[in-house]
Amino acid sequence: MIKNIKIVFLIFFLIILVPTNSKAQSHRVSLLTCDAGEEIYTSFGHSAVRVQDLSTGQDLVYNYGTFDFGAPNFVLNFAGGRLDYFLSVSTFDRFIAEYDYFERSVREQVLDLNETQTKDLVQFLQTNYLPENRNYRYDFFFDNCATRIRDAMRVILGDQLVWNEQKQLPVEKTFRELIDEKVLYMPWSDLGIDIALGSRLDRDATPFEEQFLPSYMEMAFGSAEIIGDGPSRPLVSQSRVILDFPDSEEKMATLNPYWIFWVIAFAFTAMTFIGHKKKRLFIGIDIFVFGILGTIGLVLAALWIGSEIPSTKWNWNILWAFPGHLALVYGLTKKQIQPWVKKYLLFALILADAAVVFWILGWQSFHPSLIPLLLVIILRTNYLYYNLGGRSLKVA
Repeated sequence: MIKNIKIVFLIFFLIILVPTNSKAQSHRVSLLTCDAGEEIYTSFGHSAVRVQDLSTGQDLVYNYGTFDFGAPNFVLNFAGGRLDYFLSVSTFDRFIAEYDYFERSVREQVLDLNETQTKDLVQFLQTNYLPENRNYRYDFFFDNCATRIRDAMRVILGDQLVWNEQKQLPVEKTFRELIDEKVLYMPWSDLGIDIALGSRLDRDATPFEEQFLPSYMEMAFGSAEIIGDGPSRPLVSQSRVILDFPDSEEKMATLNPYWIFWVIAFAFTAMTFIGHKKKRLFIGIDIFVFGILGTIGLVLAALWIGSEIPSTKWNWNILWAFPGHLALVYGLTKKQIQPWVKKYLLFALILADAAVVFWILGWQSFHPSLIPLLLVIILRTNYLYYNLGGRSLKVA
């Protein structure tokens, strides 16, 4: 009799357990990590969340990396840190088709969430997708398509999520070094980024902060664990490759600033030497160079003062690309050189020397291709300071 009662209770327990497990498996949530593309805005990779409804077959991808190229004042808003990205939703097939077309590899990490955690994450994404919630103010380093997913996991799991940072790469890297890894073979883009962004990029990023790059977040998810809701388990239960394309052969562009700026530096040195021998100043080349530098300086000043992007503040590139160089251009175009011009040349020389000191002391890392440009500034300001206004030299 007791044996029969036990069998009845066992059958009853199994009847209850089956729908519970079925409910627990109603959704499957995955992290999608996409490799870099050829365009500058795709060169850092991409992250998205895949949500599969196993009961209906619905397969959606939640994408925090969506923006509108056609938005009014797109360039100005992007540069000023006032561009909104938004969460979009597409079918998995449509999402993958785009990456297949551009031959960008995609990898999937299935998250080992329990029933409640899965339900909460799906609800979180659906709430974020509401029209009043889907827009957010984009920040490349601290609020982007990857960090939004990471932060969602922190909201859902709280202290149950352990990143196990000691299992990740132990090498400390600055934000600038992390960017350089992705744009090394895009030298002009790398140069532009290094000029536009300031000294805040030259501090070491923590393993947590490194997750602004999708590849680093993928690695962090792979080493993370969930604790406190039963036996500890890896955050990722399964990994697989969805699209796999061979890595493109990355070659430095033939026309790159590294050798072009050195050629310019040698040309300026030769012209200065010839000018000294022939008693000529060749001020025309200084008007051209300092005009470009002053214009760059105006842009840097505008980014420093007017942009809401914190990374454009405290940018010491402004020491060599100084807006005041435009005043020097004006002074050099006059037939009668005013006394203030020589004083400004000394000031410009001091600024260029200060840039070198800042670089050596590690207060800001400048792009390596700028070395010859700094030498040109130091050479020409020295030459003009000691020779400008000399009666024996011709201004030409």
